[in-house]
Formats: sequence, structure tokens, C-alpha cells
Amino acid sequence: MPRAAEPLLDFARLLRHHAFPIAPEQVSSFMQAVTLLGPRSMADIREAALATLAPSPDRRGEFDAHFRSHFYGDARPSIAGEEDEETRIKDDHGTREEKNQTTRQEKGGELSSAMEQLSSRDFQRDDDSLVPFRRKLASALPARRSFRTVGTRSRGTLDLRRSLSEIVSADGDIPSPLLRRRQTVPRKLLLLIDISGSMKLHTADYLKLAHATVQGADRAEVFTFGTRLTRITSALRIRDRDQALSRAGALVDDWDGGTRMGPTLLAFLSVPRFSAFARGAAAVILSDALERGDHADLETAIRRLSARAFRLSLATPLAGDPRFQPATAALRAILPDLDDLIDGSSLNSLTDFILSLARPAPAASTIWKRVS
Repeated sequence: MPRAAEPLLDFARLLRHHAFPIAPEQVSSFMQAVTLLGPRSMADIREAALATLAPSPDRRGEFDAHFRSHFYGDARPSIAGEEDEETRIKDDHGTREEKNQTTRQEKGGELSSAMEQLSSRDFQRDDDSLVPFRRKLASALPARRSFRTVGTRSRGTLDLRRSLSEIVSADGDIPSPLLRRRQTVPRKLLLLIDISGSMKLHTADYLKLAHATVQGADRAEVFTFGTRLTRITSALRIRDRDQALSRAGALVDDWDGGTRMGPTLLAFLSVPRFSAFARGAAAVILSDALERGDHADLETAIRRLSARAFRLSLATPLAGDPRFQPATAALRAILPDLDDLIDGSSLNSLTDFILSLARPAPAASTIWKRVS
């Protein structure tokens, strides 16, 4: 790394530390933009940062304050409520953020809360009962027609380029025409796992399911959310499940803590690379959806996620109770945007549902007759 580039990289790290959703490719674009501009002045660096790092309009003042603090040496800006309200994003192969709070071992979690509580998590070793699910998963996922084509003997369109090449190589003779058809590929599978204190009893099973999913599907992505958002897909690619869960346990900082479901899902959608994972995917949210306070952020996030995904499902352990009804304000608000609202209280119900994703089903609002 050239010495002159270090302040630019440090500025991107500073913004990430303060929960600005910045992907690694945005940092590269920022440094390339500064190179193209010269730069002739600090104004050029600021314009390059605004164009490539793209702070949201409501945080533009905070962005400028951090810019002056970093490049001009002004006093560090005081951001009201920054420890309680901002959502931190952690990519499992990105830059590791600094830890400002002591991580402690926590065996239990409290019920739904918005307070951040950092802890680590260990998982018990047991037999892998998800082997049959892992073997069936790849062939059971919904499929789509790719723009890539493959050769075929029948029921295809004429491959004009290869056919003309064959005619030329045969000195003008006309052989059998060569055909091609569009390839069919499985859709992506996206799991978003709630690891807050109210979900503590189910977290271990959900992580085991996530590991089997990543091992069984070529295009699966897994994120955890509580008060922070963490991508753990790379950790779960380790074939040995105990090692994979141990690595995932070390990556995540907010086990068994509070819940900020709406802000963390919005943070997921605000990072272009993460949002691309949801486009055309079968997305499954594993959560009780017990959002604290105003549910406007959750409603916005679910609506945007539903617009991107091929199918959006919410698996809640609360639905394991025969008396369950989506009666909370948050569930009533998001129900019209959900394709499925299903029982997430056991691994059997979850595996059966995921293996049935390719089969059409009535919308969640139709099944549950939205509670007024």
C-alpha cells in the first residue's frame, strides 16, 4: 500500500467504525476516484468520497464532521446516541472492526430488548442429523433459467455460430444443425438468523441448519442479526461442522443480546454487495419478529426485501403453538409482504419447508387471514 494512500484507507475504516455501510469495492472506487482527480485540493477528495462512499442524506452532516476530524484534525464529532442506535456491519472476510467493549462469555439471554449486549457463544458437539437434508437440498431448490446456454441434441434453438463453423470446416457441406438451450440453475438461498436473547433456545439448531445449507447448496448465504449484522458464510464453508460453528461463534459479537430487527435488515439492504445476495433468491428469516418500539424500519426493510427476493419467508418459533396468530403490530404490518409465515420451532419443520420451496404455496396473508 503506497504511503500516501494510507489516510484514505484510514478514513474509510473510520466511517465503517461509525456504522456507515461501506463495502470493500466502494473503498477501492474511492481511492481510484482520488487518483483520477489528481487531487488538486481537499475539495476533490471530499467530492470523491461523497460520490463513491455514498453516505445517506440524513447522515451527510455526520459524514462531513468525520471528514474534517480526520483530514483537518478538528475535534472528534459528538454523535448523539451513537452507541445505542447505530447498526454495525461485520463481513466475515472484510476488515475487522475495533472492539470498544469487553467481550464476555454469556450462557443466557434476556427476552426481547433493544439494548446491545456483546458476548461469545459455544456450541455443543453432537451427531449430525441433517445429512439427508444436505443431500436433497441442491435438487429441491427453486430453479430459474440462466442467460448462459448449453449444447443440446433436441428442443433447442439454432446455434448459428457453431453451425457455420461446422459448415466451413466441412468445405460447404451441410451437417446436422447444432442446437443450444438456456441452462437451468438453482436459485440462491439466503438465511437471515436472529441471534438475540429471545431466540437463545433456537440459535444452536438454526446455526446447524445454516451449516447444512451452505454445505448442500452452491449459492447459499447466511447472516446473523441482533443489534449488529454479521456475514458468516465463509465460516460455514468449513466441512467439519464443529469447526465451522466454532469459527462462526468467534465472528459474531452480539450473541443473546438485544433485538434491532428493522435497522439491521436495513443495514443489510444498504450494502450493495449484500443486497445483491437477495436479488432473485429464496430468502428465509429465522426470527420471532418481536421488534421493540416503532416497527416502521422493519416494515420498510421487509417491503424492500420482498421486492428483491423471489420468495420471502418468515420462520418463527412462536408458530409452533397451535394458538398462534400474527397479532402483534409488527407482524400485522409485514404480513402482506411475506410469501410464507411458518413454524420455526423445530429442525424437522424447517427442513421440510426449505425442501418444499420449489413448490408454489398461497401467500402468508391468505393463510393467516390478516389479523386486524
